[in-house]
Amino acid sequence: MAGGRVLVENSLSAFEAAAERGLGVECDVQRSADDQAVVFHDWELDRLTGECGPVAKRSASELASIPLTGGNDAIAPLGEVLRQIAGRVPVLVEIKSRANLPHGPICHSVSRAIVSSPSSNIAVMSFDPRVGAWFARFAPGIPRGLVVTEEGERGWQGRLKRSLAMRHARPDFLAVDIRDLPSAFAARHRAAGMPILSWTVRSPELRERAALHADAPIAEGTGLLPSEGLMAGAQS
Repeated sequence: MAGGRVLVENSLSAFEAAAERGLGVECDVQRSADDQAVVFHDWELDRLTGECGPVAKRSASELASIPLTGGNDAIAPLGEVLRQIAGRVPVLVEIKSRANLPHGPICHSVSRAIVSSPSSNIAVMSFDPRVGAWFARFAPGIPRGLVVTEEGERGWQGRLKRSLAMRHARPDFLAVDIRDLPSAFAARHRAAGMPILSWTVRSPELRERAALHADAPIAEGTGLLPSEGLMAGAQS
């Protein structure tokens, strides 16, 4: 919220409000039908717009004409978001992908948008280790992270999966599910010098947990409010 006004997720208005407060921005990116990087969370248009159907079936120009429900913004290309932020705050780009879809086109589009932007403090992350591997090979200058959760995968199979994902993605940092903290997996990599982010921090209590077991929270809502003893100026 900003000034009592609810701002739509992944909208230019929400990003501007965050930048004005000095808060880092996290945005979700997926590919359009013409392989452009557009800022939108869901695979389908239904929840957040008056349209329906897959985002990937629309071109970037078509998506840019679709208003987001509850505000005055439309679906924005990643490049437009980065130009608006213009380096004022850090930006985390979460790349959405699916195992049965090619990942190269969206990675290339995101890399191109980042290289062309006036911002310098930008990193990418994804649940998909192929994304990290792509950036390690083709755009090693862009920091890359692996998003992980242990929910439903706490046994040996989950541990093996995370180990293989780490080896393949070659991440510069980890974004760990706040529900998992404290986590032996996260603690081991943090002790080895890897920065740990934690998502999604939605309360002051969770923010305190993130402060104890991670290096920075990815927060929203009341998770942006510090609990007692936390610094109000921490990046989110």
